[in-house]
Amino acid sequence: MKKLSFLLLLVFLVGCGSSKVVRQSKKEIKGNWVLNSVNYDKTGTYAITLLNDASKACFEQSTWSFVPNNNTGIYSIANANCATGDRYFNFTIQEVDANTGLYHFLLKPTDEKGKSPDNAGFRLRLSQLSESTMQWQQTVSVDGSPFTINMNFTKL
Repeated sequence: MKKLSFLLLLVFLVGCGSSKVVRQSKKEIKGNWVLNSVNYDKTGTYAITLLNDASKACFEQSTWSFVPNNNTGIYSIANANCATGDRYFNFTIQEVDANTGLYHFLLKPTDEKGKSPDNAGFRLRLSQLSESTMQWQQTVSVDGSPFTINMNFTKL
C-alpha cells in the first residue's frame, strides 16, 4: 500500500510540474532586456496603446527585468516625451503545444507590491525566445481582420 501511495504521489507531482519547454523558457527569459522595436504585420500608420499604458514610441527602448523564480518583473520607460518610470508586472509562461513548442506569455500589470488594481492582464504569443533575443506577438482585430503587433527584444 505504501508503494502504491508513493507511486501515485510521484505521478501527481511529475504531472503538475512545469514542462521542459516552460522551464527552459524561464531560464532564458531571466535577466534584463531592451524592447528595441515594435512593428506590425500590415503597412500603415497606427495609433496603438500597448499594454493599456503607452504608445509604440514610448515603449521602444524601454528596459525590462524578469525574475522567473517569483514570476515578477519591472519595465521602465525612459522616453522624455512619455510618462516615465517603472511599471511592475507578474508573468506566466504557458505551454500551448508540446509538439511544436508554442507557448503563451501572460502579463498582468501590478503595483510595486505585486497587487493588481483590476486583475486584468494580457495574453501574448511568445513567438521567439533565445539567450539573446525574444519576440512577443499580440493579435488584435482592426476593421474586422486580424492585425499582429510584434515586440522585439534583445538581452542586455
